[in-house]
Amino acid sequence: MMPAARESLLDAAHTALARRPWSTVRMVDVAAVAGVSRQTLYNEFGSKEGLARALVRREADGYLAGVERALAAHADARERLVATAEWTTSVARGNALVRAMLTGCWSERLPSPTLSAVPSSSAVPAQRRADGPLPSPADFVALVRDRAVAALAGPGTTRADAVELAGSCELVTRLALSCVAAPPGEGGVTDLVRGALPRQWR
Repeated sequence: MMPAARESLLDAAHTALARRPWSTVRMVDVAAVAGVSRQTLYNEFGSKEGLARALVRREADGYLAGVERALAAHADARERLVATAEWTTSVARGNALVRAMLTGCWSERLPSPTLSAVPSSSAVPAQRRADGPLPSPADFVALVRDRAVAALAGPGTTRADAVELAGSCELVTRLALSCVAAPPGEGGVTDLVRGALPRQWR
């Protein structure tokens, strides 16, 4: 199956999920919207659970790709972290699956696949990856922190500097996640991050 067809099926599943609870989303309807047979859908994902895992994996990858873009968007280190925090809060506000992944709070409307790997007999590489472990909220903190450190650490960064940098990056990530769970007031996550970073970042 072509990757474009897989994406069309995932798009159809995502659209269906926005309209009704996952428990009422039918595989036959997803296939029809994507313009493929139900058998093709099952060949690609194996089951509704497989489709759910693939959807969660795609949204996780999309969120992390956005983190990479945010970290590359500015020359100033502090503004890179501000942009990362702003991306985290904005995407979580608009995407229920990303919000659930980042907070661990899965509503009854959403699929809630187990985060541990499941046995996979799929011949589809993308599905084998989706059947592997899915990131937990703690995994996301580490993934974003490590990406931020990699983006911000220069060639002359000492070990002590790197440890301090990692602490700042983790703090910003956790601040952003707290704003997902409890939206801040005026000034939003931007002012919180700018205020929280050490003096030398200003």
